[in-house]
Amino acid sequence: MGKKRVPQAGKDTELAESAWVITLFCVACGVGIGAVLPLLARLLLKLPWAPLEGPAELLTSIPEPALTLGTVAVGALGGLLLGLSAVHESLSVRVSGTHLALTIRDSTQEFAREEIAVLCRDGKQLVVLAPDSMELAREHCGLPWQRLADTLAEHGYHWAEEDPYRAEFRRWVPGTPGLPEGADALLRARAQARKRDDDAEDARELRRELLRLGVVVRDEEKRQYWRLARQN
Repeated sequence: MGKKRVPQAGKDTELAESAWVITLFCVACGVGIGAVLPLLARLLLKLPWAPLEGPAELLTSIPEPALTLGTVAVGALGGLLLGLSAVHESLSVRVSGTHLALTIRDSTQEFAREEIAVLCRDGKQLVVLAPDSMELAREHCGLPWQRLADTLAEHGYHWAEEDPYRAEFRRWVPGTPGLPEGADALLRARAQARKRDDDAEDARELRRELLRLGVVVRDEEKRQYWRLARQN
């Protein structure tokens, strides 16, 4: 039999994606796209019929090496901005024997050890569940899953490879029976918010409103699935 892990006391472990790695990766991708853009523009103009022919002609009218240097510089700048945005959206997790803290978008959610029943992975999301099956948090996670699971176990938290309540989720369609009063309207509003790329925060707020009604929501592409938290 293996040794039972003893929770570490008085020691915090913080897991976070490297800001430098994320930023450099995005800049490198931007540089690569910028470098091949002139070649793609020339190839487009050789086709009998080409989309964006006007922009391609305008682009190739710039003499070399100014064209390639310019597109590389623009690609690097775009990659840098994308990298900074990705760092801002990345999740960091701080774990101790008594508390768990999730930080993303300059906002931190902190939970006492006794509030948490289990943590699990749902696709690319980290899910934190309470003893009554209520969802405490659901965040996109780019951390190495095995390292995260090992760290949580070392501090005495329960980890599951998938949501233990996954089988209880039902697909939402307008007018679905069994929902608490007001939940169907919130799900309708959330479905509309998720169609608009600039309304991600609105969708998050509507998720929080549904949790207040005891409704847990998970997404698969454009579809919403729901379940009710169990009553104590």
